[in-house]
Amino acid sequence: MPFHINSELRYKAFERSSLILNVHALSTAHQSIADESFTVTQGTVCDFFPCDASQNRSVRVDTCDVSDIQIHYSATVETTPFICDMFEVEAVSLAQLDLTVLHYLYPSRYCQSDQMGRIASKHFGHITHPLGRASAVSDWIFENIDYVSGTTDTGTSAYDTVTQRAGVCRDFAHLGIALCRALSIPARYFTGYACGMQPPDFHACFEVCVGNQWYVFDPTRLSAPNGLIQIATGRDAADSAVASIYGAVQLEWMSVSCTAESFQPIPHEAMAGKALLVEP
Repeated sequence: MPFHINSELRYKAFERSSLILNVHALSTAHQSIADESFTVTQGTVCDFFPCDASQNRSVRVDTCDVSDIQIHYSATVETTPFICDMFEVEAVSLAQLDLTVLHYLYPSRYCQSDQMGRIASKHFGHITHPLGRASAVSDWIFENIDYVSGTTDTGTSAYDTVTQRAGVCRDFAHLGIALCRALSIPARYFTGYACGMQPPDFHACFEVCVGNQWYVFDPTRLSAPNGLIQIATGRDAADSAVASIYGAVQLEWMSVSCTAESFQPIPHEAMAGKALLVEP
């Protein structure tokens, strides 16, 4: 299905600074891009570069002498997500995992999986299939962590979230990643656009690697699984933030939209026992 995505960011620079942005949709086996446009206020300098550890399409913006900066990205993106019976997915041993996946087993800045072993084992250790475990982790977060805007900040970690029992999509994703890694399941952060989400915004989920393929879970349940457009992945938000600012820059305004004609969201109930593959 084709989705039409738009994002606009307006910044105020108080001195020459740099921004590293992840707003471009990825091009993968299940996601193709057409009619793409990216513009930045004249007078700035942009450098596009791929992230070494992923396919992320990052761009560095040098503000130079420009103080009012407007960034606009739009594209038409076609996705072909694959939904399968999670218990028909054949798991592989650690020795059979692709070597590029192994670093998603380690603790990271916001996902202290080394501190989550007891809670992960207590709640999910009895579940044998890794996708079943990941699904149970996602459900547990939805049922036990309150979605409350303004309760966390950019320094909040998975350990903070499980202690405070509140957060936003970023925090839900970090907690899902930490719990899955504690269960020896490779897990990574997913940044994307989400069709039909209210209010419209960039969205964070988490993915797990089972059978050397990546499956996405959204513990907030704010997005429809068939309405996700992938922007970036990483160990956590430090690797795949929409914007990383270096210097004296302030976000003044932001607008995000993702629409599709005749979009029919798959309800959460229909995903019981299912898993969604968004990238091989």
